[in-house]
Amino acid sequence: MTSKRLLGVFAVLIVLWLIVPTLVIIPMSFNEAPSFNFPPKGFSTRWYENFFTDPNWLESLFVSLQVAVLTMLVATTVGVLASLGLSKVKFRGKGLLEGYFLLPLIVPGIVLAVGLYSLFLRLDLLGTLPGFVLAHTIVSMPLVITNVMASLQGLDPRLEQASASLGGGRVRTFFSITLPLIAPGVTAGALFAFVTSFDEVILSLFIQSPNLQTLPVKIFNSVTQTNDPTVAAVAVITMFTSVIVMLVAQFATRKRKRPVA
Repeated sequence: MTSKRLLGVFAVLIVLWLIVPTLVIIPMSFNEAPSFNFPPKGFSTRWYENFFTDPNWLESLFVSLQVAVLTMLVATTVGVLASLGLSKVKFRGKGLLEGYFLLPLIVPGIVLAVGLYSLFLRLDLLGTLPGFVLAHTIVSMPLVITNVMASLQGLDPRLEQASASLGGGRVRTFFSITLPLIAPGVTAGALFAFVTSFDEVILSLFIQSPNLQTLPVKIFNSVTQTNDPTVAAVAVITMFTSVIVMLVAQFATRKRKRPVA
């Protein structure tokens, strides 16, 4: 077997290793028995019906969507402004500041969660909607900055200079020239921020309260405290939602790479 075929086989095995655990949950979600079984015993959609009729599950879904949308708006706004500042202004220590913005991607989540728990405890933000949004923004904003910075690197500065020479102010130039050109990067960053917030569980476990729980926290508590197969149905719905959002983000990123006419 040639080295090229050997690498191909190795790549297929890696892909299967990554995908198979997520695919196993699909037949388990249609299991007729009131327990986690694989292969499933019979076919039933009762766990999907239970999810869409149980007010506790729907409340957790609503909280997750609310937090994810607010996080997406805050992280995108702050991330775009930070990216513009980093790309337009040159100063000593700029590289260090860029690394600081990306630090939440490197720091272990449990370390960040403990630190935020201590801080939010003093600020009385535990178990509150602003607390969830602030915590999720910290881990979502680096993804926005990464995508917007990549778009800004491909932006021709002569277009902004032409707008300025024709009398366009900075605000008008931004909304008329800069923002439309970096819109694919902004869109991809916003979608990544939404998915990151929607799937975040470590920070949410430390910030949660009995009255405010996100869907991942509800799933975690259901798995550790009960044996409710509704979790399998929720996992499938969450998985396909994340895949759709990621495909839209990939489409926006591919559109960003097209040359500007």
